Amino acid sequence: MNNKPKYHLFKNTKYALSGLKHALKTENSFRLELFSAIFIIAGILVIDANLTYKLILLVTGILVLIVELVNSAIENVVDLVTKEFAPLAKTAKDIGSTAVMFTIILHLVCWILILWEVYA
Repeated sequence: MNNKPKYHLFKNTKYALSGLKHALKTENSFRLELFSAIFIIAGILVIDANLTYKLILLVTGILVLIVELVNSAIENVVDLVTKEFAPLAKTAKDIGSTAVMFTIILHLVCWILILWEVYA
Protein backbone atom coordinates (compact mmCIF):
# COMPACT_ATOMS: atom_id res chain seq x y z
CA MET A 1 0.00 0.00 0.00
CA ASN A 2 1.28 3.45 -0.91
CA ASN A 3 1.28 5.92 1.98
CA LYS A 4 2.16 8.82 -0.30
CA PRO A 5 -0.46 11.58 0.13
CA LYS A 6 -2.23 13.08 -2.87
CA TYR A 7 -0.64 16.21 -4.31
CA HIS A 8 -2.10 19.38 -2.87
CA LEU A 9 -0.48 22.71 -3.76
CA PHE A 10 -1.11 24.43 -0.44
CA LYS A 11 -0.18 21.45 1.73
CA ASN A 12 2.98 20.83 -0.29
CA THR A 13 3.92 24.50 0.03
CA LYS A 14 3.35 24.22 3.78
CA TYR A 15 5.68 21.19 3.90
CA ALA A 16 8.33 23.05 1.90
CA LEU A 17 8.15 26.08 4.19
CA SER A 18 8.35 23.78 7.21
CA GLY A 19 11.53 22.27 5.77
CA LEU A 20 12.98 25.73 5.13
CA LYS A 21 12.15 26.78 8.69
CA HIS A 22 13.82 23.66 10.07
CA ALA A 23 16.92 24.22 7.91
CA LEU A 24 17.18 27.82 9.06
CA LYS A 25 16.93 26.74 12.70
CA THR A 26 19.29 23.77 12.61
CA GLU A 27 21.68 23.97 9.65
CA ASN A 28 24.62 26.34 10.21
CA SER A 29 26.07 25.76 6.74
CA PHE A 30 22.75 26.61 5.09
CA ARG A 31 22.42 29.80 7.15
CA LEU A 32 25.96 30.83 6.22
CA GLU A 33 25.36 30.15 2.53
CA LEU A 34 22.04 32.00 2.63
CA PHE A 35 23.76 34.97 4.31
CA SER A 36 26.46 34.84 1.62
CA ALA A 37 23.71 34.92 -1.01
CA ILE A 38 22.94 38.51 0.04
CA PHE A 39 26.43 39.58 -1.03
CA ILE A 40 26.38 37.36 -4.10
CA ILE A 41 23.15 38.96 -5.30
CA ALA A 42 24.56 42.42 -4.59
CA GLY A 43 27.67 41.49 -6.59
CA ILE A 44 25.54 40.24 -9.47
CA LEU A 45 23.67 43.55 -9.53
CA VAL A 46 26.90 45.59 -9.43
CA ILE A 47 29.04 43.85 -12.05
CA ASP A 48 28.96 45.17 -15.57
CA ALA A 49 28.02 41.87 -17.20
CA ASN A 50 25.30 40.89 -19.63
CA LEU A 51 22.09 39.22 -18.51
CA THR A 52 23.28 35.72 -19.46
CA TYR A 53 26.35 35.98 -17.23
CA LYS A 54 24.27 37.37 -14.39
CA LEU A 55 21.80 34.51 -14.71
CA ILE A 56 24.64 31.96 -14.66
CA LEU A 57 25.90 33.46 -11.40
CA LEU A 58 22.40 33.55 -9.92
CA VAL A 59 21.58 29.98 -10.92
CA THR A 60 24.87 28.54 -9.65
CA GLY A 61 24.44 30.50 -6.41
CA ILE A 62 20.95 29.10 -5.89
CA LEU A 63 22.26 25.66 -6.81
CA VAL A 64 24.63 25.84 -3.82
CA LEU A 65 21.62 26.37 -1.54
CA ILE A 66 19.67 23.53 -3.16
CA VAL A 67 22.53 21.04 -2.87
CA GLU A 68 23.11 22.08 0.75
CA LEU A 69 19.47 21.33 1.51
CA VAL A 70 19.74 17.92 -0.17
CA ASN A 71 22.91 17.24 1.82
CA SER A 72 21.10 18.16 5.03
CA ALA A 73 18.27 15.79 4.11
CA ILE A 74 20.78 12.98 3.53
CA GLU A 75 22.41 13.68 6.90
CA ASN A 76 19.03 13.64 8.65
CA VAL A 77 18.06 10.32 7.08
CA VAL A 78 21.42 8.79 8.01
CA ASP A 79 21.03 10.03 11.59
CA LEU A 80 17.53 8.54 11.68
CA VAL A 81 18.89 5.15 10.67
CA THR A 82 21.84 5.06 13.05
CA LYS A 83 23.54 7.24 15.65
CA GLU A 84 26.43 4.82 15.91
CA PHE A 85 29.47 4.97 13.65
CA ALA A 86 28.87 3.03 10.47
CA PRO A 87 31.19 3.19 7.45
CA LEU A 88 28.30 3.46 4.97
CA ALA A 89 26.68 6.23 7.02
CA LYS A 90 29.95 8.16 7.00
CA THR A 91 30.32 7.59 3.26
CA ALA A 92 26.79 8.85 2.58
CA LYS A 93 27.44 12.01 4.60
CA ASP A 94 30.87 12.53 3.01
CA ILE A 95 29.47 12.18 -0.51
CA GLY A 96 26.74 14.70 0.30
CA SER A 97 29.39 17.12 1.53
CA THR A 98 31.41 16.52 -1.62
CA ALA A 99 28.38 17.46 -3.72
CA VAL A 100 28.15 20.76 -1.83
CA MET A 101 31.88 21.36 -2.26
CA PHE A 102 31.73 20.72 -6.02
CA THR A 103 28.75 23.07 -6.34
CA ILE A 104 30.61 25.82 -4.49
CA ILE A 105 33.66 25.27 -6.70
CA LEU A 106 31.43 25.47 -9.80
CA HIS A 107 29.98 28.75 -8.55
CA LEU A 108 33.44 30.18 -7.83
CA VAL A 109 34.77 29.11 -11.23
CA CYS A 110 31.79 30.81 -12.89
CA TRP A 111 32.55 34.01 -10.97
CA ILE A 112 36.24 33.88 -11.92
CA LEU A 113 35.59 33.22 -15.60
CA ILE A 114 32.85 35.82 -15.88
CA LEU A 115 34.88 38.48 -14.08
CA TRP A 116 37.85 37.61 -16.29
CA GLU A 117 35.70 37.98 -19.43
CA VAL A 118 34.04 41.21 -18.31
CA TYR A 119 37.03 43.06 -16.84
CA ALA A 120 40.07 41.66 -18.65
